Amino acid sequence: MANPSLDIQLKTLPNAPGVYQYFDAEGTIIYVGKAKNLKKRVSSYFTKTHDSGKTRVLVRKIANIKHIVVETENDALLLENNLIKKHKPRYNVLLKDDKSYPWICIKKERFPRIFPTRRVIKDGSEYFGPYTSMKTVKTLLDLIKGLYKLRTCNYKLSQDNIASGKFKVCLEYHLGNCKGPCEALETEASYQENITAIREILKGNFKDSLDQFKEQMLIFAENMHFEEAQKIKEKIEVLENYQAKSTIINPKISNVDVFSIVSDESYGYINFLQISYGSIIRSHTLEIKKKLDESDKELLELSIVELRARFNSNSKEIYVPFKVNVGENIKVSLPQLGDKRKILDLSIRNAKYYRMERFKQVKITDPDRHVKRIMAQMQKDLRLSEEPRHIECFDNSNIQGTNPVAACVVFKNGKPSKKDYRHFNIKTVVGPDDFASMEEVVYRRYKRLLDENEPLPQLIIIDGGKGQLSSALKSLDALNLRGTIAIIGIAKRLEELFYPNDPIPLYLDKKSETLKIIQQLRNEAHRFGIEHHRNKRSKQALNTEMETIPGIGEKTIVDLLKKFKSAKRIANAKLDELEDVIGVSRAEKIYSYYHKTEKE
Repeated sequence: MANPSLDIQLKTLPNAPGVYQYFDAEGTIIYVGKAKNLKKRVSSYFTKTHDSGKTRVLVRKIANIKHIVVETENDALLLENNLIKKHKPRYNVLLKDDKSYPWICIKKERFPRIFPTRRVIKDGSEYFGPYTSMKTVKTLLDLIKGLYKLRTCNYKLSQDNIASGKFKVCLEYHLGNCKGPCEALETEASYQENITAIREILKGNFKDSLDQFKEQMLIFAENMHFEEAQKIKEKIEVLENYQAKSTIINPKISNVDVFSIVSDESYGYINFLQISYGSIIRSHTLEIKKKLDESDKELLELSIVELRARFNSNSKEIYVPFKVNVGENIKVSLPQLGDKRKILDLSIRNAKYYRMERFKQVKITDPDRHVKRIMAQMQKDLRLSEEPRHIECFDNSNIQGTNPVAACVVFKNGKPSKKDYRHFNIKTVVGPDDFASMEEVVYRRYKRLLDENEPLPQLIIIDGGKGQLSSALKSLDALNLRGTIAIIGIAKRLEELFYPNDPIPLYLDKKSETLKIIQQLRNEAHRFGIEHHRNKRSKQALNTEMETIPGIGEKTIVDLLKKFKSAKRIANAKLDELEDVIGVSRAEKIYSYYHKTEKE
């Protein structure tokens, strides 16, 4: 190790849980991390060979190390999260979120008001949330307002104020939305019963309110108060309808947090669902930009700590897709079957939908980022040494052995570059020999690019299996380009990808963007080749008869076809119309040929 000071620091690190901080030569924190064992974790940065170039750069910049020993791994998680938010180190994932989330407040006062707010004031009031959208808050408050009659005024309803007759009932009382506690028309005990029921609804527990309403309905019915019983019945229906919409799993699953992650080369998307009595009471998806090629496990662990703190969750159990270390006080479950697995799958689906929506947005608002992500993903999926910014794909077309042609299509930054497409008429191969044809066109294509000093692609795709790939490789060998350009073959039947000198094909996920781009290239090459083949056969069929006319050459035929579009129109054209295009002499020859039957 070049830095003797670092060497001493590494040797004296404790074998204990804690948080480590890396500083650069200017004394700036560049990275914060947590560890079960500080000595092992920090030493691994300097003893392991890192695949990620960013991690290698980080290690080179480390000039000083500081550490903080803590009691438990859970303490390390929380401290790491706080230090990252405080110092915002360059190489750490930053869980940024500038939103001010809405809460539902039960105000600490006699006859408490319930209202939405974005400010949490520590005055003893109860706050439920935060919620990820104001729409959810309004829906819950509308439900509560329909079930319970609560005051909305801001009067100070002290016993003395009410007793002195300081207040008068307002319009809300006359509309039946308030029972008038300001004039002592409702007792504090009765009002508090409603607040207790509302508190349970906000926690996701509807059972107590439903039982209470059903009991009231029966009492009214037994006493022949059918109008009041009907009103209670309507409230029960409202509550049951809301519960049916919000309950998506077994109501026995309660006080559980669910986390899942989907990621690509550059970003991770972490979904969080909070479950109470079988209902989703919160859903939020976090997008994280990777800094050091972090694993899904690292991103998920960091996000779990942050999201639970942000949304004030005290759940004792979490459901996750794989094992994570988030402290000793939380039960970590990996559901495999049943209702628990269903809720985890729902979380994964939410993360995927969010990722898909972000892709669509980014494609419009930030096309450069979209291209970088696609290119990075293709490089990873296809095991390439560099991003395939320039791809060329070859396809042969010969139908029943006639007019053999080939096509080369070019994609740049994941999109067709049609001005660079090229057709090839096979010159050196006799008969329908796909392998020899492929060898010819690949050689001709890259011989020309080399001669003209044009840029070479990073990836060549051959439409075909091992045979066509081997033929293309012969041409690359002849041009000394083997190893300079990556080359793969794609077989049509099962979409296998073949690599040189590798008998085992690669199978990509059928839904992967990489495979979709390769398929698009292959289909475009096929379309372009077939189009040229069709045109060539059509031209040959059209031209054959005219070429037999003495004194009529290819240029004359092309000029006529440009004007008249078909051989039939040429045959039916008037003499003066032909003269306007090709002159008197040749026009007479064409006209005489097509009208000789009439003269005879």
